Amino acid sequence: MLFIDSTIVRAHQHAAGAQKKEGPQDIGRSRGRLTTKIHTAVDGLGNPVRLLLTGGEAADITQAQALIDGFDALAIVADKGYDSDAFVISIMARNAEAAIPSRKNRIIGREYDHHVYKDRNLVERFFNRIKQFRRLATRYEKLARRFMAMLHLVFAFIWLQ
Repeated sequence: MLFIDSTIVRAHQHAAGAQKKEGPQDIGRSRGRLTTKIHTAVDGLGNPVRLLLTGGEAADITQAQALIDGFDALAIVADKGYDSDAFVISIMARNAEAAIPSRKNRIIGREYDHHVYKDRNLVERFFNRIKQFRRLATRYEKLARRFMAMLHLVFAFIWLQ
């Protein structure tokens, strides 16, 4: 099983203002504050297997395909933010089960396995674990690659536990 989700990390005011030559730094405005969104895929044991960064205003579904590419999972579990016909069809094309509940504004709801979806708390617990590290709870780095390096360091620490 593969669990995907994202979380918002607030960026400190000094994290903004990287030089233009460095390119985009994955800091965006979300609800008036500078934020970065961490998109993560977690395996059935709660260990991270893929990580992507975007600005805080990015929708979850924009990174969904990139999170699952290259994995052969029996089921992909995600929340309502990943409810998209195109995404579910791509999961079905992989011969995997899509445990994604329908949004409430969907005209025709889609069935999903509630028992598989109950284990989605693994990804939420993973985010709680990484936010115990002060450097990840608030982004202090100006450059996205440095923040990504901090994330990889914490991911390695979690894998070793």
